[in-house]
Amino acid sequence: MLAATLAAFGVSAQAQSQERIIRFGHVVQPGHPISLGVQKFAEIVSARSGGKIKVQELGGGVVGGEAQQLSAVQGGVQDMTLPSATIMGGVIKEYTLLDIPFSFTKAEQVDALVAGPFGQALGARLADRGMVGLAFWETGFRNFTNSRRPIVNVEDLKGLKLRVIPNPMFLESFGALGANPVPMAFPELYGALESKAMDAQENPFSVVLTSKFNEVQKYLSVTNHVYTANPVVISKRTWDRLSPEEQKIVREAAVEAGEFQKKLSREAAGGARKELEAKGMLINDVPAATLEKMRELTKPVADKFAASYDQAIVTIYRAEIEKVRASIK
Repeated sequence: MLAATLAAFGVSAQAQSQERIIRFGHVVQPGHPISLGVQKFAEIVSARSGGKIKVQELGGGVVGGEAQQLSAVQGGVQDMTLPSATIMGGVIKEYTLLDIPFSFTKAEQVDALVAGPFGQALGARLADRGMVGLAFWETGFRNFTNSRRPIVNVEDLKGLKLRVIPNPMFLESFGALGANPVPMAFPELYGALESKAMDAQENPFSVVLTSKFNEVQKYLSVTNHVYTANPVVISKRTWDRLSPEEQKIVREAAVEAGEFQKKLSREAAGGARKELEAKGMLINDVPAATLEKMRELTKPVADKFAASYDQAIVTIYRAEIEKVRASIK
């Protein structure tokens, strides 16, 4: 009867649901795996909502940096974003447990960690901060490059002037390894490496390639010392306006697009490594024993920071990370 009545007024049943636009912001450029992931997310959401939910990609930092966008999502001014765990730590510091150097040897370990009790514990903290967590995507592993020597032993880092992002945990951790870490803005980095004001830096393969650091750095040593995770969050104000069915569509699309995005990211890293080698960069895989020693040396720094975190979440993190290390080698 209702359908007939609506039809009589020229209103289809599909038109009953409100059309929505979800504004999804990020800071990377077109073609980056994160941007491609957002586009995949948009495709899935549109298809499963019958075109009723459209996703507007706002990339390249056009609506601000990661911290600005996160604040906008908290306030309901922006619908979605996916900052690094480091930036999320400015709101919920326990996210930076994911930044502890030398914690992971494979990306699949991170996948398992965030899919379990630890990821759930982090997500449970979001509602009080005006957000809902949907999934974890990635930027990937970071590695060392330098102009002086391959890093094979911990001693090879000693005295290297190492540019790092202005992250207190990174500064103290790399200092514990004997390097001379110096915080520096990214736009200044190429010139500093070229002039030898800096000996070394650390970034994912794809960043090394696109930034042409191979022109001013001879050696790349694969340490995978920090994995950059990107939690995908939606404003709680936006979320609460969605119907249960729409929420299901959005959550499932974020997870599925995340699998696509992570696969692209990991393939891109492998391709970038091959291209850097083809361009003459000398790349070596740092021995497992050296990585274990690096982890031991940086553990006191990690413990110092973790002591100021919610100990219930720290306990879950420590238990779960031991499990994933044991099961995924």
